[in-house]
Amino acid sequence: MKLIEDFTALTRAQRHAYFAALGGWTLDAFDFFIFIVSLKAISTGFRVSLTAVAFGITLTLAMRPVGALLFGWLAEKYGRRPILMTNVLSFALLELATAFAPNLVVLLLLRGLFGLAMGGEWGVGAALAFETLPAQGRGFFSGLLQEGYVLGFLLAAALSRLCFAAVGWRGLFVIGALPALLVLYIRFGVGESPVWLAGRTATRASFGELRRIVVRNAPMLLYMILLMALFNAFSHGSQDLYKPFLLIRRGLSAARADDVLMVMNIGALFGGMLFGALSERIGRRRAMACAGLLALPVIPLWTDAPSVPLLALGAFLMQFMVQGAWGIVPAHLNELSPPGVRAVLPAFAYQLGNFAMALLAPVQSSLAGPHERDLAGVLGWTVGIVGIVLAGVALLGPEAKRVVFGAGPAE
Repeated sequence: MKLIEDFTALTRAQRHAYFAALGGWTLDAFDFFIFIVSLKAISTGFRVSLTAVAFGITLTLAMRPVGALLFGWLAEKYGRRPILMTNVLSFALLELATAFAPNLVVLLLLRGLFGLAMGGEWGVGAALAFETLPAQGRGFFSGLLQEGYVLGFLLAAALSRLCFAAVGWRGLFVIGALPALLVLYIRFGVGESPVWLAGRTATRASFGELRRIVVRNAPMLLYMILLMALFNAFSHGSQDLYKPFLLIRRGLSAARADDVLMVMNIGALFGGMLFGALSERIGRRRAMACAGLLALPVIPLWTDAPSVPLLALGAFLMQFMVQGAWGIVPAHLNELSPPGVRAVLPAFAYQLGNFAMALLAPVQSSLAGPHERDLAGVLGWTVGIVGIVLAGVALLGPEAKRVVFGAGPAE
């Protein structure tokens, strides 16, 4: 099989760099989604509304662009590997601190700081991976790498399903500090990006020069931000309030809702790999547009299915499409980015897109009305509108499939 051949053809250094990026993104997402699966429990524990707790999502997303810019600049200056280790250690320690938040205000502050650390991981890890991997098979590797986000969600749902009754939401956050152990693997098993090493004799850009490079590439950055705003509305708009929807509107138990989330994320995992590989054949833009449009007919099954098994099937198919589109993003953004800013530009665009949609979860919760009465309608309209617009913006944008990465100037 071609995909297996592409993977087995990787050198030991390439495999370790890829697994470091995949592991970092998986565990980063794991820590993020522990908060998502705990929303209802936290609101009950602090005796506040679900909307008030969901503001923690807003703060995390709002701080991610700052983290992308800060850690991306540091990775351009000091290398991908040491900054990735710093990044992983930062978000793991903040996750641990969240477990001991005495009130909602402190918890929200910690989620904002967590966003700073989370914002840096994706860009630094993706740059390390794609500057190490060959161009051949990049679509498949992109699909699997992005699905680290899904693997993190799957792990968080499984952890909640197995351990919540015994340890509560605070215990989940304590377990969420375990990603700090990944630093040992990166320290002793992973090498630096060969593209970064090839250019390290050049003078590293000051922050001011980095700003000028970004300004020089402003049209591409603006397009990326628009695309990522739509992508983040597509994913967060279909994921963040889905468990509360299952609990509140469908009346599922917490354990049964976690079962649905696990099925949902298995679908997302397969979707990312399939559409990532498909993008090697039909192109990045067409594959993203196909996934976006195919989500539309799934909406009724996803929100209004008459039984739990059919709801799980709808969730499986919905995230198959949503994360199918997302699986192409790491390769696509890195291919569109010029050398010299590859650890900054894709991540900064990605996280600014997050920032643009930072209020989506509280807005969705508010639009659903008292007691989240119309969450099904809000979720359905979100996916329907965003899926159509995303397909159009993707098709109208540029593409640079399989461009060869180098360490040349950022022009």
